[in-house]
Amino acid sequence: MATKNGGGKARPAPSSPPEAADRGSTSKPGLKRTLALSLGALGIVYGDIGTSPLYAVKECFHGLHAIAITHANIVGVMSLIFWSLTMVITIKYVTFILRADNEGEGGIYALAALFLEKGGKEVSEKTVKYLAVLAIFGAALLYGDGLITPVISVLSAVEGLKVATSAADPYVLPLTCIIIFLLFMVQRHGTERIGKVFGLITIIWFLTLAVFGVMQVIKSPEVLEALDPRYAVAFFAANHLHGMVVLASVVLVITGGEALYADLGHFGRRPIQISWLAIVFPALLLNYFGQCSLLLQNPQAAYNPFYELVPRFCLYPMVGLATAATIIASQAMISGVYSLTQQAMQIGYLPRLEIVHTSGETKGQIYMPWVNTVMLIGCLGLAVMFRESSRLAAAYGIAVTGTMGITTLLYYYVARYNWNWPLWKVLIPVGVFLFFDLAYFGANMLKFVDGGWFTVSVALVLAAVMITWRDGRAVLAKRFETSKFPVKVLLEDIETYKLVRTPGAGVFLSVSPQGTPIVLLHLLKHTESLPQTVVLLSIVAGNTPFVPKKRRVAVTHLGHGFHRVIARYGFMQTPNVPEILEAARHKDLELDLYSTSFYLGRETLLSTGEGKMASWRKSLFAFLSRNSWNVSTYFGIPPNRVVELGSQVEI
Repeated sequence: MATKNGGGKARPAPSSPPEAADRGSTSKPGLKRTLALSLGALGIVYGDIGTSPLYAVKECFHGLHAIAITHANIVGVMSLIFWSLTMVITIKYVTFILRADNEGEGGIYALAALFLEKGGKEVSEKTVKYLAVLAIFGAALLYGDGLITPVISVLSAVEGLKVATSAADPYVLPLTCIIIFLLFMVQRHGTERIGKVFGLITIIWFLTLAVFGVMQVIKSPEVLEALDPRYAVAFFAANHLHGMVVLASVVLVITGGEALYADLGHFGRRPIQISWLAIVFPALLLNYFGQCSLLLQNPQAAYNPFYELVPRFCLYPMVGLATAATIIASQAMISGVYSLTQQAMQIGYLPRLEIVHTSGETKGQIYMPWVNTVMLIGCLGLAVMFRESSRLAAAYGIAVTGTMGITTLLYYYVARYNWNWPLWKVLIPVGVFLFFDLAYFGANMLKFVDGGWFTVSVALVLAAVMITWRDGRAVLAKRFETSKFPVKVLLEDIETYKLVRTPGAGVFLSVSPQGTPIVLLHLLKHTESLPQTVVLLSIVAGNTPFVPKKRRVAVTHLGHGFHRVIARYGFMQTPNVPEILEAARHKDLELDLYSTSFYLGRETLLSTGEGKMASWRKSLFAFLSRNSWNVSTYFGIPPNRVVELGSQVEI
């Protein structure tokens, strides 16, 4: 997800979903701009779903649970592929879900925040709590998706070498690991330069998919019978449970749906819709039809129907193009994980982690060293553990379908309570979407022991971390709340007892925008004095992706040299204290950054206190707190101006 460049359309009445804000303009973009954004969306938005032809059909007819290669099964599977792409991607995501934007941003966190900001006031507190947990678990599933995508995509592309020559078999896994390693190593340099060629490579990729697909469909046009949904119904009637297992492989054709929604903020709704309907959807369908047409003529091609479509003289160039396409898809997913982590940090679901901005012009270009290292280790471990794309495919579907189902539930609440849709109007699309989501999820659960356990395990661990961090922060805030000292009383004491004031200014960071910061009380207790100018600074994260500069900082002058500054940031923004103080200067609060002391609290957490959190969760929260990135660097505070005061807190 990228940063907001400003503007967008005016919001319509609450009874209808708001339009997704187009980026980079305060008005409707022109045709040239829209087409440019549509081209750019090809590489970033559709990288994941665009590489699915490498392995989706193969898994249906040559995977661990392959179905018999008969005319009825081939046409039935192709019918499932066609209607999955049509109903889930075209109807659900491109037509409906993309309209649920949070000030132009999409993704599961943005959708949940959209409901919590407004619609959450209309339902019970218990419902809000359950939906928040669902959003956290859905995001955790996306992390599993982020680990699997680079491995299965690159592995599938490199496996094309085995089609050219069996001698390449021993080199597939090492070459895959080398490509993955290099991909993560270049992240620290940013993707701004190579991103400029993503769209060009991807459009060549999609045109190649379409051309090779058409070449084969012409030879066996009877595969077009699959457009009739009755063939999909007949497939399940004939294959029963085995048909459901194959449906889990069909899910691979829609794996990029959630990424499509998450990248809404990059390009806006219309460019994403145009690129899907004009290029991606037709190209994918033609290639899938081509692969199934090939199987009707040559069942032996099931070993790797994608590469069997390619003429022999084009095989090695196609492996190179496919590898480039998978690298682009992997890059888009890695960048998505960075953005997802940044959002989780801002809304209080993860501890602070180091963020490196790799572009001075584009704030959305970020690199997170710790996340990058963990993903590299995870991807290499997956490649070595599963070794083949077929074995890894079993782990893929649960993450995708689980998140899709959660998105549908959140969409219901947004449409019902944010947009005030009548119940019947909401239930019709949501009922259809849930039918598909639950069918896909149930089918993938049948492959739990074959690899699905990995995704669920990763999601459970990450969800436990995020919920523990959220709850731990709430407990900590409650502890501080009980020891809160009213500022009004402090100001009266200053007047009464003529407290000593030292020259200079001091900024005291406080979690709560009310009361007196604990660190100020500690300083007062130990030195019996306070700076001449005291700034009580609170940084508050909101449920919107962006807060405009003019509404970001509020200053209240309390008297006796005290000033309260409240800075509000969206979950797509990174707070910066120098920027906050610069904004405060325009509101009659003059501070020199390099002659001001910043007082921060450093809490030592003790897990001996009473409370609802289990002891292991208290220990986990304390561990996360100790290892989170330091406050001064995260907020851009000059380190030589920081004073830390420690305290012990029971949780």
